[in-house]
Amino acid sequence: MFKLYYYPNNASLAPHFLLHHLKADYELILVDKKANSQKSAEYLKLNPAGRIPTLVVDGQSIFESPAICMHICELHPQSGLMPVIGDPKRPLFFQWLAYLNNTLQAELMVRYYPQRHTNEESTIPNVVAAQDERIAEALSIINDQLKHNKYLLGNTLSACDYFLFMLAEWSLPIEKSPLTFKHLAAYLKRLCDNPTVKDVCEIEGMDLAPFKTYVQN
Repeated sequence: MFKLYYYPNNASLAPHFLLHHLKADYELILVDKKANSQKSAEYLKLNPAGRIPTLVVDGQSIFESPAICMHICELHPQSGLMPVIGDPKRPLFFQWLAYLNNTLQAELMVRYYPQRHTNEESTIPNVVAAQDERIAEALSIINDQLKHNKYLLGNTLSACDYFLFMLAEWSLPIEKSPLTFKHLAAYLKRLCDNPTVKDVCEIEGMDLAPFKTYVQN
């Protein structure tokens, strides 16, 4: 039994995708972010960083979304969600997961929480504008990877794709959103037909219409 402490459309979304994809025995436990429950004493015992998500497996708690995703994949080595040891695509899996987490997600966090990255309120618009450029650069690199690949690692769906879908959804309000990139937009539209994506987004109350209805110029 897995226990996933989550909040809708938060960093818990990628692990939620994986658990659903695997048809794992899991329980969703809502952490009320609006009430700042992730900073409660009870939750901090599980996750001292006070962030979402946390996964509890056999009494052991794990935090940080990419670490949770890798652990879930390693517990299900035959799932194909992460290349097995010896597969030449295994290092590419780690490469793309690290890139998504350390570059795209990191840039998005600065963009949406600019006040954390300046001590002068008047500079916030400049921080946001700079981040929009950084995010567009990251999306462009991902778009190029998808030019000749069905998924990030080639022709096989992996946990990286679920992680990317999560971040792409967060990127929709950006001026150069994922849907302005030809190959990335087509890829995201295809993923909307993935049963796991459809089911989990319904569970979390997320609207897939922007991905489905977008028409590339």
